[in-house]
Amino acid sequence: MADGKHIEIRKYQSADRAQVRELCCATGFLGKPIDPVFEDRELFADYLTAYYTDWEAESAFVLLVNGEIRGYLLGSRRPFRQQCYAFYQNASLSLRGALRYRRYSAASKKFVQWILRTAWREVPAAPRRTAHFHINLLADARQVATSRALVDSYLAYLHACGEKRVYGQMVVFEDRRGAKMFERYGFKVLNKSEITKYRDFHPEPVYLCTVVKDLDENSQCYAKAG
Repeated sequence: MADGKHIEIRKYQSADRAQVRELCCATGFLGKPIDPVFEDRELFADYLTAYYTDWEAESAFVLLVNGEIRGYLLGSRRPFRQQCYAFYQNASLSLRGALRYRRYSAASKKFVQWILRTAWREVPAAPRRTAHFHINLLADARQVATSRALVDSYLAYLHACGEKRVYGQMVVFEDRRGAKMFERYGFKVLNKSEITKYRDFHPEPVYLCTVVKDLDENSQCYAKAG
């Protein structure tokens, strides 16, 4: 229990798919709905969640508050399989997006152009052959305790499967979060890169940051003393 609310972390189930996709779109723009940046929620959710929910559901977790899904962690410990999936998925998404492009708003067209021309240069390098994850929570569930419980569940799962390392790529604001925050929880910051698509919507630089954790050192999301 937290603030009178019942918090539960459990494995993802196929019945959760629609809610996970909706939550993905509701948090896709710096924790807010993606619509001002890109209006095609179907393609957006497919790109960010379809592999995890449809091909490696055993590595996904959801956060429930009073029985309602308010967050999720989508992970993978099969990077080669995901890369193969991404090759075909990108071709499919490109075709579907091209067929819909004329109907998109100016903002959505600009987002598509950024994806095609710039995005690949702005994603920082990540470790190969390494498990990874990304996490999303609705605003009312973004608390240290809930985030930590969700990540801890995934780290324990990876450790039980024999994984040695895990990485994540997190959107960070320079004035709000940085290397010290991640290091408190046993992650090491490898690199970061500014994501320019947010320049028209946010007054400060927004970065994508790659962080890595050695699970042999500690398989929990712990805060260092002091």
